[in-house]
Amino acid sequence: MKYTYSEHGDYFLSELLVQGKKLIHIGSYGFLRLRCLKQYRRVLYANLKTTGKLNEHLADIDRQAYEMLSLLTSQMAQAEGVTEELKALDQMAWAEAMNNIRNRAETIVIEEIICC
Repeated sequence: MKYTYSEHGDYFLSELLVQGKKLIHIGSYGFLRLRCLKQYRRVLYANLKTTGKLNEHLADIDRQAYEMLSLLTSQMAQAEGVTEELKALDQMAWAEAMNNIRNRAETIVIEEIICC
């Protein structure tokens, strides 16, 4: 194992690197999946961790969740007529509609991908 540090603003944060492995970015949905695995799917969590595939699995889930969220958001906005024209005419109505759509899409993503 090798320790390296990178500067982020005024701080140096350590980056633990295992020889031959690349760093994998895990976003918020990946961390939600990790919490669900630890809490509800302990055997799967243990298997992924012992085989060294946990980070890869979390990154894949995170990517799938963001892709599904983007797709659902655009499809719902199109189906409900929330367009750039509405944004130009009434920004508050557009923001309200988009927040509603995003919340519903995020609920679907969490139920279908994260906690399955």
